[in-house]
Amino acid sequence: MISHLGSIFATLMFVWAVFQQYFPYQFRGYIEKYSQRLLSFVYPYIQITFNEFTGERLMRSEAYSAIENYLSSTSSSQAKRLKADIVKNNQSLVLSMDDHEEVADEFQGVKLWWASGKHVGKTQSFAFYPVTDEKRFYKLTFHKKHRDLIIGPYLKHVLREGKAIKVRNRQRKLYTNNGSNWSHVVFEHPATFQTLAMEQDKKEEIMEDLVTFSQAEEFYSRIGRAWKRGYLLYGPPGTGKSTMIAAMANLLGYDIYDLELTAVKDNTELRKLLIETSSKSIIVIEDIDCSLDLTGQRRPKKEKKEEAEEMKQHPMHKASKEEAKSSQVTLSGLLNFIDGLWSACGGERLIVFTTNFVEKLDPALIRKGRMDKHIELSYCGFEAFKVLAKNYQKLDSHKLFGRIQDLLREVRITPADVAEHLMPKTASRDLQTCLESLIQALESAKQAQDSNKEESIDPGIV
Repeated sequence: MISHLGSIFATLMFVWAVFQQYFPYQFRGYIEKYSQRLLSFVYPYIQITFNEFTGERLMRSEAYSAIENYLSSTSSSQAKRLKADIVKNNQSLVLSMDDHEEVADEFQGVKLWWASGKHVGKTQSFAFYPVTDEKRFYKLTFHKKHRDLIIGPYLKHVLREGKAIKVRNRQRKLYTNNGSNWSHVVFEHPATFQTLAMEQDKKEEIMEDLVTFSQAEEFYSRIGRAWKRGYLLYGPPGTGKSTMIAAMANLLGYDIYDLELTAVKDNTELRKLLIETSSKSIIVIEDIDCSLDLTGQRRPKKEKKEEAEEMKQHPMHKASKEEAKSSQVTLSGLLNFIDGLWSACGGERLIVFTTNFVEKLDPALIRKGRMDKHIELSYCGFEAFKVLAKNYQKLDSHKLFGRIQDLLREVRITPADVAEHLMPKTASRDLQTCLESLIQALESAKQAQDSNKEESIDPGIV
């Protein structure tokens, strides 16, 4: 029997080899086409293939990546051969099924199967370093009577869950621009809203606003607006504007794009940078009042005439001014960047401006609809001090708190200055010493404020 089967297989292989070698290509195509149709009448299952690379530029398919993430948990429990990868700061291990493995899945009581595979292309015979052209794919198999359920709700479920898993496992990044190109490092800032020196009710208001925005995709689509929101953070130096941005990114799990406007040549480069940002990100322009002279085109003619005359009298000033204005980014270009047509490329993005002098900014730049929420980060109050005391000294209360509270009502001091006094700089510096140092600094600041007030009083009135 075995010898008989062997002769049959040998005959079939011979016939197949002759068919491949001598039959015309068009004829072979017709045979394969109609044999597949014949097989579809007796084979009750439908197969869908998701290739790893698609499109003319052979970009990696987002659907393939989402499926790979979705199947990671199923693969780890069912597949016998797995592939492992490390993500998220080398702390998380992600497993996926190896080539030519199959796992089962179930959706609303319907069973289906996922299989992984790869197509191996021909290598170049005379290449010095021959490279095999491998194109991987996932193949979904299910019964044809469940076509509508699988093609509709199930595949949407797979893509949605796969993207959510990718967001949870991804390594968040901090980007900066060099001209029109982004480069990045791993974002590892530890700031959170719990450690932010601010009144609790104000923190809760900001957190609720951010979370509501991150869950409002359908709302923005319904009202016909791009899914983005602008925040203006303003206040004196040292009040925690940069720390606030880091806390926002950590709360939502967003990347940060720190945009340096002075490194951008013109509006075209600015638009290119915007297009290359991803969704789930915060685009930051810090100290925007110092970045560029964005209000130059709105100054009165008298000021421009005076500047022109000054340039004629002092040629060296002209050279320094021209060097400072090497960037040709205009206010109009920045406004289009914030809420023009190009701002709708991508979604779920925050645009954050920071400034120490909000009165210097053009009203068109910070109006509602561009900078939707204005957040003032002011001097340290007693509630903010208690947060800092908890962070730096693990302290909830102390007998010196009353004196500090009285002084903070009268003295303007930034949270950064308060934190400097609470920082233990030596091993011998204890809690009492830190608080006394802060009280001494507050009293010195109060004396300086009082003396300035006395000097500002008109002697004739006295």
